[in-house]
Amino acid sequence: MKALVNGEINTVTNGSFKGSILIDEGKIKDIGEDIDIPEKAEIIDIEGKTVIPGLVEAHCHTGIHEEGEGWEGMDMNERYDPITPHLRALDGIYPEDIGLKEAVKAGITTVNITPGSANPIGGEMVALKTAGSNIVDNLVLKEPTGMKMAFGENPKRVYKEQSKTPATRMGTAGVLRKTFYETKNYMEKNDDEDKEDFKKEALKPVLENKLKARIHAHRADDMITAIRLAEEFDFDMVIEHATEGHQIADYLAEKDVPAVVGPCLSSKTKRETSDRTFETPGVLADKGVKVALMTDSPVIPTKYLNLMAAYSVREGMDEEEALKAITINPAEICGIDDRVGSLERGKDADIVVIDGDPLEIKSKVERVFIEGNEIDLEHL
Repeated sequence: MKALVNGEINTVTNGSFKGSILIDEGKIKDIGEDIDIPEKAEIIDIEGKTVIPGLVEAHCHTGIHEEGEGWEGMDMNERYDPITPHLRALDGIYPEDIGLKEAVKAGITTVNITPGSANPIGGEMVALKTAGSNIVDNLVLKEPTGMKMAFGENPKRVYKEQSKTPATRMGTAGVLRKTFYETKNYMEKNDDEDKEDFKKEALKPVLENKLKARIHAHRADDMITAIRLAEEFDFDMVIEHATEGHQIADYLAEKDVPAVVGPCLSSKTKRETSDRTFETPGVLADKGVKVALMTDSPVIPTKYLNLMAAYSVREGMDEEEALKAITINPAEICGIDDRVGSLERGKDADIVVIDGDPLEIKSKVERVFIEGNEIDLEHL
C-alpha cells in the first residue's frame, strides 16, 4: 500500500485540489483533500508537484512499426489484400520497442496500437500498458479496441501500384460496401454452414455495434463517405486523423462522431493533408465533438503526445479540453475509461508526477506509476 501525499492533484474529471492518493493492489483506493491513510502505507511526499492520470495515446503504431528500424521492424501493413479484418495488431507488437520506453518516460501509460492504413480494412486495434512486462500479452488492457479502416490516398496508392481494386475513392467505398453486405448476409444465415469464415467472423462485432470502426480519413469528403457507409450499415465509428475536420465541424457534431485528431505537427506530405492545422482540435471541441489527440507514432514519436495538446492550446483549444484529449477522451473512445484516463476511486493506479504544468514543454515527468508499481525511469 502506498500513499502519495501533499500533491497538486488534477483528476481530469472531478476537478483539482491539494491532497493525497491511496494506492492498494494496483488500484486507487481513495483520493481527496483529507483522506485516512493507514499506518502501514508507504508515504511518498510529493509536495509542490503536479499529479495527473497517466496519459492515453488514442492512435499510434508504437511497437508494430518500431522506431530506429527499417522494413525489419515494420509490421503494421499487410498490403496485398485490401480486406483483412482478421488481423490483430497484438500479433505484430515488439514490447521492447524504443517508442514504448520513451512513452512511459513521458508519462504515457496506455497506448492504443493500430494496424496501418494501407488497406480499406486493416485489422484489430489493441490497448496496452507501456511498461511492466516484456511479455506483450501481460501488457494488454483491452483487445480489440476497434477495427481499423481507411479511406483516401493510402489505399488508393497501395492498390494502384498493384493494378488492382481499389485504386480510387469509389473503389474503396465499393469494396467496403460489398464486404459489409456479404458479412451482413453471412450473419443472417439460418444454418451453421460456413460459419468459419475468419474475415466475416472478425467483422461481425462491428455490424453488431459491439466494436467501433476506427476510420482513417483526412479529407472532409472521405469523412462524409465514411459516415454515409456507417449509417447505411448501422455501425458506430470514430474518425482518425480528421485533418479537414474543422471544415465540417458542425456536421461531425450533428452526427455525434468522435475525432482522433493529428498528427498536426508533421509536415504536409500528401495532398489530403494540405489543410493540416493545430486549430482543428479546438474548433471541433468547441462544436461539441469528442476530441482525442494522436502522435501516429512513429510519424511523431509517442513521447511528444503532450506537445500535441500544448500546440492545440496555443492555437485556440481550451486547456482543460486539451488535457482531456490525452487522458479521459481517448480512454472513452477506446472503451477503457473504466480503468484509465482519470484519477478516481477504483481505477488503475496509473499516476504521473510532474514538476510543473503537464502542457508546459519545460515541465519534467519525475515519477510514473502503472497499476501502483513505480517504473524505474532511469533503467528502462
